[in-house]
Amino acid sequence: MKFTHLTIAFFGLLLLGSCKSALEKKTWKEGILVDEFIYEKAPYPSCHSVTIVEATNGDLVAAWFGGSHERHPDVCIYSAIKPKGSDKWGEPIKVADGVMKDGTRFPTWNPVLYQIPNGDLMLFYKIGPKPSEWWGVYRTSSDGGKTWSDKIDMPSKDFLGPIKNKPVLLSNGTVLLPSSTEGNGWHLRMESTPDFGKTWVLGDTISRGKQKINAIQPSILFHKDGSIQAIGRTKNRAIFSTFSKDNGKTWTPLELIGLPNNNSGTDAVTLKNGKHLLVYNHVLPPGKEAKGPRTPLNLSISDDGINWKATLVLEDSKISQYSYPSIIQSSDGMVHIVYTWRRQKLKYVKVDPSKLVALPIKNGIWPGQEGVEVKAVKAEEE
Repeated sequence: MKFTHLTIAFFGLLLLGSCKSALEKKTWKEGILVDEFIYEKAPYPSCHSVTIVEATNGDLVAAWFGGSHERHPDVCIYSAIKPKGSDKWGEPIKVADGVMKDGTRFPTWNPVLYQIPNGDLMLFYKIGPKPSEWWGVYRTSSDGGKTWSDKIDMPSKDFLGPIKNKPVLLSNGTVLLPSSTEGNGWHLRMESTPDFGKTWVLGDTISRGKQKINAIQPSILFHKDGSIQAIGRTKNRAIFSTFSKDNGKTWTPLELIGLPNNNSGTDAVTLKNGKHLLVYNHVLPPGKEAKGPRTPLNLSISDDGINWKATLVLEDSKISQYSYPSIIQSSDGMVHIVYTWRRQKLKYVKVDPSKLVALPIKNGIWPGQEGVEVKAVKAEEE
């Protein structure tokens, strides 16, 4: 028995030494191929909530909202295209605003792009004075985002479309739109269309679970057993998770997993090899507060959507507002991430997932950050 204990202790020390050695060698930038701004100058001072998609022709298309400040009526939806094979993004163009027929003007919010397989590109967004009162609309493009249709209203004010993160195509041909509401507390629900927008289905509100979790802005992950998972933002200081075994018709009550959340948006994607990537702010809000700094911005990887390993640190400045990421994997296997940079610009990062180096996250703490407290300053205070 003593020999067994000594053996276990010996191998434990070896493992500890191996992890320490791996941490010392880690740059937190392994696999990053491109790290750049989508644009350098814009006709507005503030931008946020960028989305990205690969168009049918292989171009990358991004969209976001920009204006004098979030919630101001001059906030419009802008878009830019990075042609396939090009190393530059095209000039941003305005593609939508919140001007009503009677001249009343509202801010626009949270664009989300979705490419119908071999069909139109869809641009979902919201119009309204604030999230609790906004409504969903969309436009379509038949030329990969170069030009857009007139605004199309969702079938009723009950339908909001995808709130922040991308729709996904399910195995039964249905497009699932990850959605949520903020009018009477935070609630998750799913919307769907079996025919790419000809008809729409509104799902039931998902149970908040025993912890009464306040969650919005889900992302969808796919598992090898056929189940799907929603994961994302909460007011409960941690990432939420819920599963469905019937293509999103019903969902398990919400639970929290062992990753912190600062009441800021996240996004996730399932790779072609079955692994999952999550981009988010790995930072716990101070004290018992629900909201914390939007820095650093991190990328983690998982086999099961519950247990995650640390891979990249995209931003770690103490100047806050690296937030609202969007992540996809393109047809060539590369991973593309876009996010808000201090509300002043938008960042684009290209990653080779085969070159990612992962380290375990223990007790919700990023490797090497034990005891580190993040005290951020707002971008406006720079």
